[in-house]
Amino acid sequence: MEFGVPGEQGPGCRRSAQAGNLQPMSRHVAIVTDSTAYLPQRATERHGITVVPLTVVLGDEALEEGTEISARSLALALQKRRSVTTSRPSPEVFAETYRKVAEAGATSIVSLHLSAELSGTYDAAVLAAKDAPVPVRVVDTGMIAMALGFCALSAAEAAEAGDSAEEAVAAAEKRAANTAAYFYVDTLDYLRRGGRIGAAQALLGSALAVKPLLKLDGGRIDMLEKVRTASKAIARLEEIVVEKAGSGRVDIAVHHLAAPERASVLADRLRERVPGLAELHVSEVGAVIGAHTGPGLLGAVVSPR
Repeated sequence: MEFGVPGEQGPGCRRSAQAGNLQPMSRHVAIVTDSTAYLPQRATERHGITVVPLTVVLGDEALEEGTEISARSLALALQKRRSVTTSRPSPEVFAETYRKVAEAGATSIVSLHLSAELSGTYDAAVLAAKDAPVPVRVVDTGMIAMALGFCALSAAEAAEAGDSAEEAVAAAEKRAANTAAYFYVDTLDYLRRGGRIGAAQALLGSALAVKPLLKLDGGRIDMLEKVRTASKAIARLEEIVVEKAGSGRVDIAVHHLAAPERASVLADRLRERVPGLAELHVSEVGAVIGAHTGPGLLGAVVSPR
């Protein structure tokens, strides 16, 4: 994944591009997203969301995220310090996806993707949308993980209710504007190796045994706080999530990589402490996030309804 790809700032979702002329009320609006949304399979099947996989390159082998490489295999490769990189889907993959979705009966498509600050996926989708057989609205949500997933779910629910493509985009943008994502990582080394955080800052964190808390801000992953120990950092992550959730209706996702016990404990604590909790998803992240954060990752996405 091309961490550091420049993007533009905008309200709600960060960028959007329109291909073709969308009708005011489409008969059938299809929702497309990418594999970094980490949506549960039952959710994609229930809402008919099409997922386009990013590619994970493990050594000399290119594998599709979510289908050809498991989180366990990724964690083992990272622990052995094997070369792991990621790349966006090609425009041709998106073009084929849009063609198949149109053949299945869609009269317009809303294509929602991870932050363009983190990947060229949005740009590839925009290129493919120009020649799609039906109008395609491509949206840079500025999100990643279930922060993106919740946007896709909101768009799908709008489409199911008979809303137009523009209204489905508006639902995703509203969700994105109110959603926050926070991450704990055991070390900054993987982010440094991926070019996402400065070498000096990573060395400082290692020298002081600092355990970093990160946040998704403006489509980028930035430092939020530095805490001395892992236990204190995870406790602080819990407090941040509870504060952000407040007392209104909210969906939460807890993500991890090779840290199921940490994720389970955090999820249980949040169930106890968040009064307006609607849904809570617990899942292991895939290779695209994992390759840049490393084993031990613990993340939380807070998305008010």
